[in-house]
Amino acid sequence: MKIEQILNENLIDLDMKATTKDEAIRELTDRLYKEGKVCNDELFVKDVYLRESEGKTGIGGHIAIPHGKSDAVCVTSIAVGRTKNDLVWESFDDLPVHIVILFAVRNVDKTTVHVKLLSQVATALADDEMLKKLLTTQNKKEVIRLLSQQIQ
Repeated sequence: MKIEQILNENLIDLDMKATTKDEAIRELTDRLYKEGKVCNDELFVKDVYLRESEGKTGIGGHIAIPHGKSDAVCVTSIAVGRTKNDLVWESFDDLPVHIVILFAVRNVDKTTVHVKLLSQVATALADDEMLKKLLTTQNKKEVIRLLSQQIQ
């Protein structure tokens, strides 16, 4: 499974209103719910927070990658949001978060598919130029392209 197969423009918000971690998670969950990717939004949010309690999902560079492995997920998907607001998030570099990449993973996909998707995103985020573009682009197709690229 590849990023471009599970991320579409309706799952991207480049102007989130969120001012808190909770608001960001809920805004992106709402997008997943409206697109039919999450069947039960409240259960999914609960499962995201269960994972949050296990360790930091703020990976540094103003990026957080929260994820919920949940029976509330109908279709494994990713939602991406960006906000100008500084979101306080447990992060390895203690910088505020501006981009949230929320993974919604069906329980049956929680091993191989989940690991492959995380690996693809981590590979893309390792490129500083890509990261700068992700923080500034106004084009949703560009976000998909950036997250889908494989560093050679």
